[in-house]
Amino acid sequence: MCIFLTAAFFLRDTGAAAQVMHSSYRTYVFRLKPHEDLKRSIMQFAKEHNIKAGIVLTCVGSLEQVNLRFANQDNGAKKNGHFEIVSLTGTFSDTACHLHTSVADSTGHTFGGHLLDENLVYTTAEIAIAELEELFFDRVNDATYGYQELLIRRKNEPRKP
Repeated sequence: MCIFLTAAFFLRDTGAAAQVMHSSYRTYVFRLKPHEDLKRSIMQFAKEHNIKAGIVLTCVGSLEQVNLRFANQDNGAKKNGHFEIVSLTGTFSDTACHLHTSVADSTGHTFGGHLLDENLVYTTAEIAIAELEELFFDRVNDATYGYQELLIRRKNEPRKP
């Protein structure tokens, strides 16, 4: 069953006022099984469903391997063990994503960062996402820091250089 609601998204462009875009959205819920890769599975789902603008609504589950890039670091840090997923958030399309996660270890120590490949499900990952039906997410270079950042546009609007 699909639920359609209205969502608003804000895009701040250097030197311009905040831009507000509204879109109806379709929700999807799916479950990953042991040893599946969290990021790769979300990207595969987006490709299979031709999702051009998606957001993570929620995710609960566990990981047997965590691979995150921490703030302002060039490389990821991989850890093996048993971790509870306490948060997963971000934007994605069928070509790119920007996802962050927080996990807790067996003592409750919580840490998080940028989700990389090789975050492997331990028992389950129950994921709810939304496809923003009228929008298109793209990644373009932002000269401020040199990173590929989110560009939001309507599906019928041409890409601006």
